[in-house]
Amino acid sequence: MAQWIHMYQMLQCLPDDTVNSLYPPATFPIEVRHYGADWIESQRWEDFSMEKMEQESKAQTLLEQTVSMLQTIAQQKTDVVERMKLMQISRNMAMFQPQPLQFVVMVRDILRKERVLISANNAPQYQMYPSRDNMQDVEHLGAKVVEVQNIRKKMHQLQEELNWERQNFESLQGPFQQNGLDSARAEIQKLQNHIQQLEFNVNTMATKRFQLLKDCVDCLDLCQSRLITRLKDWRWEQHKAAIGHPFDDNLIPLQNWCEQLLGMNGNLRQELMLIGERISDLQERLGQLLQVLIQSSLVVDKQPPQVIKTQSKFSTTVRYLLGEKVAPGKPVVLKAQIINELQARNLGGVPGDNVGELINNSAILEHNTASKSTCATFRNMSIKKIKRADRKGSESVTEEKFALLFSTEITITGCDTPYRIQMISQPVVVIVHGSQDNNAVATIIWDCAFSERDRVPFVVPERVPWRMMCSTLNCKFTSEVQTQHNLDHYNQHFLAQKIFDKPDFAEDFSNMMVSWAQFNKEVLPGRPFTFWQWFEGVMELTKKHLKTYWSEGLIFGFIGKQHLHLILKDRPNGTFLLRFSDSEIGGITIAYVSATENGGQKIQNIQPFTKRDLEIRSLGDRIRDINHITYLYPEFPKHEVFKKFYTEPQVQSCTTGYIPVSLHTKVGTDATPMGPHMAPLAENAHFSVDASALGASLAPLNENHPSAFLGDATPSPPNMASLNENSHVGFSVLSQGQIHCLAKKKSPPRSNSANGHPFQSPFNSQEIPSDIIESPTTPHHIPAGNDMDIDLDSIIETLNS
Repeated sequence: MAQWIHMYQMLQCLPDDTVNSLYPPATFPIEVRHYGADWIESQRWEDFSMEKMEQESKAQTLLEQTVSMLQTIAQQKTDVVERMKLMQISRNMAMFQPQPLQFVVMVRDILRKERVLISANNAPQYQMYPSRDNMQDVEHLGAKVVEVQNIRKKMHQLQEELNWERQNFESLQGPFQQNGLDSARAEIQKLQNHIQQLEFNVNTMATKRFQLLKDCVDCLDLCQSRLITRLKDWRWEQHKAAIGHPFDDNLIPLQNWCEQLLGMNGNLRQELMLIGERISDLQERLGQLLQVLIQSSLVVDKQPPQVIKTQSKFSTTVRYLLGEKVAPGKPVVLKAQIINELQARNLGGVPGDNVGELINNSAILEHNTASKSTCATFRNMSIKKIKRADRKGSESVTEEKFALLFSTEITITGCDTPYRIQMISQPVVVIVHGSQDNNAVATIIWDCAFSERDRVPFVVPERVPWRMMCSTLNCKFTSEVQTQHNLDHYNQHFLAQKIFDKPDFAEDFSNMMVSWAQFNKEVLPGRPFTFWQWFEGVMELTKKHLKTYWSEGLIFGFIGKQHLHLILKDRPNGTFLLRFSDSEIGGITIAYVSATENGGQKIQNIQPFTKRDLEIRSLGDRIRDINHITYLYPEFPKHEVFKKFYTEPQVQSCTTGYIPVSLHTKVGTDATPMGPHMAPLAENAHFSVDASALGASLAPLNENHPSAFLGDATPSPPNMASLNENSHVGFSVLSQGQIHCLAKKKSPPRSNSANGHPFQSPFNSQEIPSDIIESPTTPHHIPAGNDMDIDLDSIIETLNS
């Protein structure tokens, strides 16, 4: 599945035409590649070609296995839409039955094209561990160091033998000069030849040893360069994780790599010292490599929040990968300070002014034997105050980026000199009020998504192609909601139409450039909010209340009204879909097909449900309540699809003395019951009556919420005000007795338009004659099991008389 993981990351940035060309919808849809990734990559597609007709039986087997695999996956899907689509795809593959070789060759070519695209792509591969090549290089280096050590030991043995033979040669010189015998002369010559051979062997080994040492230093340099690159990759992947990119925070492999290279550096420095003569160039190189390794091994393991509110506690953890090699005795204390963008660009220079005051900004580096990690944890850090830079033009405080700088002085075992080490965190935005959080997050999203590797802190482009923005939005949405269900082509196209304000544009947006201002500086046309504020609101609503609905494909999501009318036209009355509101932040609405007075059809949109609405009553229960809607687009009966989301009615005990009530959602005219003598409602009026106190005032609801009432659920009286097409939704609270609300008797007109109240004056129980109101202590007037249906018309006539 490794190939598909890389390919999937690239798909977000590819034009739609390229994706459709790679995965033809009619023959090999992208769903087949996605759901069957593991199985597909485990087959031997490269063995097939159209010329090898003898392989047709094997190709037939692979085709049948592919169809069977799709059907198995489809049966496992709880999402009805996905299940039906996969079953249809498996049936469509029957077209290849006459020519199975055509099918397997097609899959072979698709996989080949994927590999070409992946190899040509420069995007990070998210390699979580050192590659086998890198580990082989380290093992090769280790073998070379061992060879140098063995040569030194052999040289030492030869040198000892040489010293001994030289001593013997000198001791034989005296007797030989005295007697001059031929036998003695031959013995001396033999000894002299042996000494010369030993000297030659020692010199040869010395030359080989020096060359091996040089090769070892070169190899160490290469291995360490790859380690530094991998550490940068790890930090980059950590940076990208803020927008949902895959990230493995396991540092153990990198820590082992660091420790291995440190050990080999020490062994090589020791070998150079044992040579006896100074080889300055190799010693200097090893010293520089040691310094770089020690200074690069400090990482911010757990980043601070990237949006930090002043006077609020936060935590962060810094880890030292060479912690087990730190010299014992003196504790290592890390200090943290906050720096601005200019200071981040000049870390090697003289520290500038203090731009902020941190509380609890020091921590001791401590070793944990169980986890084999050495960390300094800042548990209760806080920014007491912050000094802002001069802003340019319309730049806001939520666009200014800072960072935390961690620094200390450290001594490694075997090294005489202490080293000054430091590391900065990812960029952070400092706010002073919670209302700034949304805009600050937008700054971080833009930085994490579009900054380049090894950039000058904290430079980001002002404009990016829509394909990159679209990929970022999808990645952030799926990671935030914690779902595998991505934004589809229709969702992405509508988002592009919205951010570019091109509702009629049907072409590909991929290469159009979107600016930071369009993302979160300029409000959307006709709206009081920016694109990001609107998108983040939908994301938050989905995460908290709609995750399962979205994950199972029950929510269409982002769709424009033009496209909405296109797909719902000619559908039966009652067909509906769920879409995110584009007119308010964090709302989901139901669009459905209904009949017109002349027998035609029209598409209506119910007032959006917000977070507050769904906290009161879930989306599933609301869908059950609304009888106008019957089939989820395209044709799934709503009670089959949403049944598992329905809340079972709870049997309430009557021991409390109260009549239990329940909430029900009503749409349009059903939500606004009124008698023939009541004033007509305003077009978008809201009102509420408290059933727990029959004479209480009628209080208007917040005008951002659907109209709600407490009272009867029976059909409305004839003189009811008509509502507009985008009908408001109301709650009907039904008691066990289905109590009808009492209306007040006529009084002189009094305007309450300031409160948005639909009536001329509030309902006052003190104005009702006492003989009309039944005492709560005399329930015997109401027969058991009978609904308390009090006719509003009769009451009003009585009041008027």
